[in-house]
Amino acid sequence: METAGPRTRAAARLGAHATREEQRKRRPVRRWQRRRIGEEQEEAVFREVVSFTRDPLPARYYDKDTTKPISFYLPSLEELLAWTPDAEDSFNVALEPLKCRQPPLSSRRPRTLLCHDMMGGYLDDKFIQGSAAQNPYCFYHWQCIDIFVYFSHHLVTIPPVGWTNAAHRHGVCVLGTFIAEWKEGGRLCEAFLAGDERSYQAVADQLVLIAQFFRFDGWLINIESSLSLAAVGNVPPFLRYLSTQLCRQVPGGLVLWYDSVVSSGQVMWQNELNEQNRIFFDSCHGFFTNYNWREEHLDRMVAQAGERRADVYVGVDVFARGNVVGGQFDTHKSLELIRKHGFSAALFAPGWVYECLEKRDFFQNQDKFWGLLGRYLPPHSICSLPFVTSFCLGMGTRRVCYGQEEAVGPWYHPSAQEIQPLFAEHRPEGDGQGWVKTHCCLEDAWNGGSSLLIRGVIPPDVGHVAVRLFSLHVPVPPKIFLSMVYKLEGPSDVGVALELTTGDAGSCHVGGISTLSAEASSRHSPRPLRVPPTKLARWVGHCGQQLSGGWVQRCYEVNLRGCVLQDLWVSFSRPPGSREQEAFVCRLGELQVVDANSLLSPLPRVQAISVSRVRWQRAAPEEEEEEEEEEEEEEEEEEERRPARLRLSCALHWSYPLSHIRCFRIHCCRATGSPAEGPPGPEKPALLGLAFVNQYRVVDLAVAAAGPGTDGRVEFLVEPVSREGFLVPKAEWGRAALLYSWPHA
Repeated sequence: METAGPRTRAAARLGAHATREEQRKRRPVRRWQRRRIGEEQEEAVFREVVSFTRDPLPARYYDKDTTKPISFYLPSLEELLAWTPDAEDSFNVALEPLKCRQPPLSSRRPRTLLCHDMMGGYLDDKFIQGSAAQNPYCFYHWQCIDIFVYFSHHLVTIPPVGWTNAAHRHGVCVLGTFIAEWKEGGRLCEAFLAGDERSYQAVADQLVLIAQFFRFDGWLINIESSLSLAAVGNVPPFLRYLSTQLCRQVPGGLVLWYDSVVSSGQVMWQNELNEQNRIFFDSCHGFFTNYNWREEHLDRMVAQAGERRADVYVGVDVFARGNVVGGQFDTHKSLELIRKHGFSAALFAPGWVYECLEKRDFFQNQDKFWGLLGRYLPPHSICSLPFVTSFCLGMGTRRVCYGQEEAVGPWYHPSAQEIQPLFAEHRPEGDGQGWVKTHCCLEDAWNGGSSLLIRGVIPPDVGHVAVRLFSLHVPVPPKIFLSMVYKLEGPSDVGVALELTTGDAGSCHVGGISTLSAEASSRHSPRPLRVPPTKLARWVGHCGQQLSGGWVQRCYEVNLRGCVLQDLWVSFSRPPGSREQEAFVCRLGELQVVDANSLLSPLPRVQAISVSRVRWQRAAPEEEEEEEEEEEEEEEEEEERRPARLRLSCALHWSYPLSHIRCFRIHCCRATGSPAEGPPGPEKPALLGLAFVNQYRVVDLAVAAAGPGTDGRVEFLVEPVSREGFLVPKAEWGRAALLYSWPHA
């Protein structure tokens, strides 16, 4: 019988997440009442007496300057071993499970790993609820990679949740980093590796617990400190134990070892897999080589790796430091040799295009870099529904919601990045005059902060040109609903159509679409609907109509049986009667592919919304915060010193099944009034931000101070956005009002 060990105890700690300490931190301010608004909506009401005394926020979880929730790392072995799930940790838990994909990561196809090392890590990406960063780094070529490693030089690098959400949405697994360096790293490793198995198992158990709790997929283990014989002897069992326990708790979990320490315990980078480091490779899921290799290293590794060639990730330093092959805009030279020998590739620090080149040319340089690698990076396919994207990069210069501008100003929120296409240039066969190119576009958006810009030319002798946007492998339900929102720039009669490719042609029966040609019988063009299906009208009431901002929506309903949806294309056809070359510029705002029957299911409501951890500040910048001891002395003067405006920070919590949502949009309405008067009249809600968990921290919200004998009032609204990408009726939103007043004299 298996005895209860460190892993069991760690799991018990995870199961005991709702501790008394957590309940204390989430304890709401005193509830006043629950008020009904209309026939279908309820509002929870809380009361608060304004006080400038603050409970301190734990520094690990909140930015010291802004008090915004942040992702964090663990800098020491003591902190790693002491970590247990806390209420504050919930902010950093990924919403998105790892999407299934084809081929699966377990296949023997060579893979591509991206190791993100940028300026020490935890930059603007650490802000869980986003920031107002200008010109941040943004990665969007997800369909070209398989594994994303977040790297820093802290002992335990926990990936910021925004990266995990964005990667998982694209079927890319995410690894954190465990790194020990220099003399201090050596002392640390001796502490847990040189003893008995209980020491290294305790470390492994914590690493598993962290990955499981925060919902990422594993670890890169990088020990670059010399080890004693006793310590290095325990590295293989440590790796085996970590790999085994991780796969038990995290399906598809990965543990990779970096080429540094050899079996003697010395740090000797080999730049290859060989007999001096093979024992570590045999103890985990993969091996990440150092960067100073030559082709002869690859030749030797073919025999060493055997059938596990895809588990050898040949390191490529994109900065081209040292004696390396390729790097920078010559990185494709490295990839050519790596793929020639059948190995996987590990691209280290491709943020070089951001760090070292002009920021104003970032998107152009990013597309150039990945475009040069394209032939060596076979895309993987997404294989689940719903498939919905607005092409938002998780950043922008303004915020747009379904064509309506909500806010102007820079923003950056990696969790808000939606599924990105295959950025490519397509040229039809022939004289080469026709072409189609796709680019990111921050200048206009349908939903979020960006759209997809498609430019092209239809040559005189061709009826249409098309570009493949997505590679899919989706066994589809009997009836699917598709939607495309687009906008043509300038006066143009060019036709825009959505096309799809189906597989399993022998048994696939397709209804509601026309086949393009006999030669391409698996590629089809659905017929647009003039009006939406009656049962779906509440969701898609604008099919075929001009929308705000010049956008147009096309809707399609397709009946399928025994089919696999493989690709999504957009085609552009010349106007009827035209014989001239036709140039076009199109912005694509949204694509949806959903199970039509899923739209008939009733939606849950946001429930149990609460307001807690309320903090007040005077809004006037010249007024400094008083120390607690001063407040008692100045209590008598408080009446005269009450500010006209306040800044409110608080925590919102609610209950909602996260498997149903894409995100939550958090709004507020501000007013003053008396409790007896009831809530004020309608006011347009102001967007505060997005949440990807069942909680949100409101930070420094400007509100009017309550007057004598009256209550100030601020209402918070939690709007769920369905996974299918449709607006949810307000009756399903969560509502909570906070009434606040000055202390009685």
